Amino acid sequence: MKLDKIDTCPGTLAKGYTTYSPICLRRVFGGKKVSHILPFNPPEINEEVAEKFIENRKRISISGVQEKLSFLLDKNHLRLTTEGEQGTYILKPIPRDLDKVDQVPANEHLTMQIARQVYGLNTAENAMIFFQNGSPAYITLRFDVKADGTKWGMEDFASIAGKTKDNDGPNFKYNYSYEGIGELIQKYIPAWPVEIEKYFSLVVFNYLLSNGDAHLKNFSVLEAPEGDNLMSPAYDLINTSLHVKDTGVALKLFADNTQSPLFKK
Repeated sequence: MKLDKIDTCPGTLAKGYTTYSPICLRRVFGGKKVSHILPFNPPEINEEVAEKFIENRKRISISGVQEKLSFLLDKNHLRLTTEGEQGTYILKPIPRDLDKVDQVPANEHLTMQIARQVYGLNTAENAMIFFQNGSPAYITLRFDVKADGTKWGMEDFASIAGKTKDNDGPNFKYNYSYEGIGELIQKYIPAWPVEIEKYFSLVVFNYLLSNGDAHLKNFSVLEAPEGDNLMSPAYDLINTSLHVKDTGVALKLFADNTQSPLFKK
């Protein structure tokens, strides 16, 4: 991408900005003036950067198919974390082995912005960011990390359901139902009448936007400042149909295997 041609905020998508808008800087970067261009090229064309990326991957514990890297804000500059540091951002560069791979970061960013700006869903703060050669990446602020670097309690629904690779095979995060997640919300979240409506809206959004990767690990419960357990902000929202041939839905609709034809796998 030609970085001198940007006329839209890479975060909020508001017109008339050649970098991040003030609203984006406040939401994503705590009001600090951060550049939308990283101070290095992507690892595939820079051996020194590649070595740093490889080392960084060893320290991040977040699972998923896409490559995820741990970043933090050092004054006004984003950089990879080093050993012993707690990252506050997750960066996803262009992945491999998918159709239209160069569009994956923009796809996730746009889907997340539609979720928030059009459908009013609570989402993780996010933006697009670029390497020096114009290659795009997706960056999101970690909502499970406090300002002092400690972490809020958080559990995804694979953990809550007791599903692991060891006890349910490699597809464990897909071996469940959306109804089953709803039952777990009712069981473990005291304010479930409110939270289950948020969950239902997110499930419908994933169906409408063809997110075929809305599995157990992409729904989570997060500790709130008051100590309550609530549904976390939405994350990893993307139109997967642009990149893989999937069914448009990750889980069964009902726990008893009776499914609407719309959700049939």
